[in-house]
Amino acid sequence: MELLQNNSPSRPLPQGEGLGERANPTVADHPDIKNELRWITHTLLPALNRTSDEIANLLKGLDGRYVPSGPAGAPTRNRPDVLPTGRNFFSVDIRAIPTESAWDIGRRAAEVLVEQYTQDHGEYPQTLGLSVWGTSTMRTGGDDLAEALALMGVRPVWDGPSRRVVDFEVLPLSALGRPRVDVTLRISGFFRDAFPNLIDLFDQAVAAVAALEEPPEQNPLAHRVRQESTEWQRQGLTAEQAEQRSRYRIFGSKPGAYGAGLQGLIESQNWTTDEDLARAYLNWSGYAYGRNAQGHAVPEAFEQRLRHLQVVLHNQDNREHDLLDSDDYYQFQGGMAVAARTLQGQQPATYFGDNAVTAKPKVRSLEAEIAKVYRSRVVNPKWIEGVMRHGYKGAFEMAATVDYLFAYDATARCVADHMYEGVAQAYVLDPTVQAFVQTSNPWALRDMAERLLEAHQRGLWQTAPDPMLDALRQIAHEAEGVLEARQL
Repeated sequence: MELLQNNSPSRPLPQGEGLGERANPTVADHPDIKNELRWITHTLLPALNRTSDEIANLLKGLDGRYVPSGPAGAPTRNRPDVLPTGRNFFSVDIRAIPTESAWDIGRRAAEVLVEQYTQDHGEYPQTLGLSVWGTSTMRTGGDDLAEALALMGVRPVWDGPSRRVVDFEVLPLSALGRPRVDVTLRISGFFRDAFPNLIDLFDQAVAAVAALEEPPEQNPLAHRVRQESTEWQRQGLTAEQAEQRSRYRIFGSKPGAYGAGLQGLIESQNWTTDEDLARAYLNWSGYAYGRNAQGHAVPEAFEQRLRHLQVVLHNQDNREHDLLDSDDYYQFQGGMAVAARTLQGQQPATYFGDNAVTAKPKVRSLEAEIAKVYRSRVVNPKWIEGVMRHGYKGAFEMAATVDYLFAYDATARCVADHMYEGVAQAYVLDPTVQAFVQTSNPWALRDMAERLLEAHQRGLWQTAPDPMLDALRQIAHEAEGVLEARQL
């Protein structure tokens, strides 16, 4: 920032870079850098400095006045045109998704995932389930869909002048260099509504790959389609119906519905076993989408996909938030994991893709990602100190973090015991933090204590020290007493 404000950088450049014969040229003398500095100074910085527009335009909208429009996307994804923020964003050109840059990221992310799974399990992955959201698709230009296509060995084809996707190409196995992966998508309601063309594109790609005559070990998708088509015909479907059902690879909630159906159960504690959570996810997600299916209820087809699932994957395209910031992460990834575990009798491999650094996509196990978030934010004293400046809302964010940590563990079995103990010590038993939450939001204090006790009761926190449990019970009772007194 100081460099831009002074606008007088003095670092010398090497000779021979097109700067003439000056003895000591500087950065500012380079014409390309001059243009970049001019653009940063006169365009980018003013747009960044207009973050106050977010509050101003929110108030305008609440007052029924005009809010200026702007494109959707993320500035961190080479989209400075979305600045300034605080505008009424509109969608991208859905015909240009996935973009060529998204394809490059998705292709490399697919390679990293295959390599990681192969190292972990000693064989190539055959089946994978991926959650795809509309918001991330708008931000990235289609990273997730591009990765799904790349895993199957399919590459989009773009029109030259418009750069819109006009077709796709099925890569031969010799060019792919590995077996294809049978990919099932669990799409969000927003993705379903905003990107019907991408649903059709992926469905056509599935049909094309399923029609290939390749060895079963190299093309598990085609092998599974042929096998299941025969099974469905034995159960009374026509050949056409059986083939169509065996090719379903895109599932979501029913038309007009959103979410994955787990939030209500977790919040109300209205569940007993994994089967309860799995049933809710299956009931909510068993609607097929494609060229010939606009939300057909086929839970048996979705169950077939989950019974054979080896990998449950969810990607994150930035580090501006984490997987314990929202209930959607555990609902989608955790829901798929608990459903697959219930149907299979064993836990599938759960991975978390980190595509924040576009030049180097990463894949971690879900357990490693949870541990990373736990260390870097959840029990970070600086984060706790920061949210304490926000009173009621800060205490709410702490309670929400505990809820999401518990819910991820309930669905995906990914939280270590020491994390519950660390959260209990940092959020509930620490005298300073406890006093803050009790004063600012006693509901949050009660909820956090009760949620930690629930984790122990359900066998998720098995090594909880008895004195700590007694202290949590006492705090929960005291907080409940304070709340009852407030109601009188």
